Amino acid sequence: MPRPSSLPTLFMAHGSPMNAIQDTSFSRAWKALGDALPKPSAILAISAHWETVGVAVTAMPHPRTIHDFWGFPPALYEVQYPAPGSPELAEQVQHLLDPIPVIADQDWGLDHGSWSVLMHMYPKADIPVLQLSLDRTRSPEQHYQLAQRLAPLREQGILIVGFGNIVHNLRAARRDDATPPYAWAYEFETAVREAIAAGDHEALCRWHALTPAAPLSVPTTEHYLPLLYAAAAGAGEPVWFPTEGIVWGSLSMLSVGFGPAP
Repeated sequence: MPRPSSLPTLFMAHGSPMNAIQDTSFSRAWKALGDALPKPSAILAISAHWETVGVAVTAMPHPRTIHDFWGFPPALYEVQYPAPGSPELAEQVQHLLDPIPVIADQDWGLDHGSWSVLMHMYPKADIPVLQLSLDRTRSPEQHYQLAQRLAPLREQGILIVGFGNIVHNLRAARRDDATPPYAWAYEFETAVREAIAAGDHEALCRWHALTPAAPLSVPTTEHYLPLLYAAAAGAGEPVWFPTEGIVWGSLSMLSVGFGPAP
């Protein structure tokens, strides 16, 4: 087991891309968290918005800022987050996951799942950021097991952070901040939160069996799976919740820290 790190692992609910350019309770909480945490030596991000067949890690020295959304104001498309990459750290990730083949990707970059949050946590963009993809061919348990092998990175001051949403159903969403949570969204988020607090990571991997609300809350897996990466790399440590709430009726903004709270 790696020795405890001064950094936690994080699952950050990213929500709407507009949080990147608006002053919201979430963007303020992200800034406060970045200010309070020890500065990482690098960041390994697992974003809901990068799915691949097989595992890949960004390995370029200067990842591009990806604007992977549509129908938003022009100002959002002008945002750049010019954090450096780290080919050396990418190679280390490959070694940690061996014999699982990991592609050294030169094309992707940083998508809005990660940069919309990181630009508030670390606005200077002076910390190397890598993204690790979500392999579509893996089961939840396999994602969890893969993430366990990343935990030694924490000993080097590397922040492992997943970006997604525990409840993410945009088809059911009403894009009005006054919309109350749907009962099924609240039910599922509560069940996941209780499993997190109890350290029941087996239940997290089998979320479909937590409540009858699971299929509505997780209609596709990509926004939920990053939670498993933070949980696996921070297993056995205290948990805390940097942000919470359900917006638009069906979008959970519950974030989780595993490890020392700032």
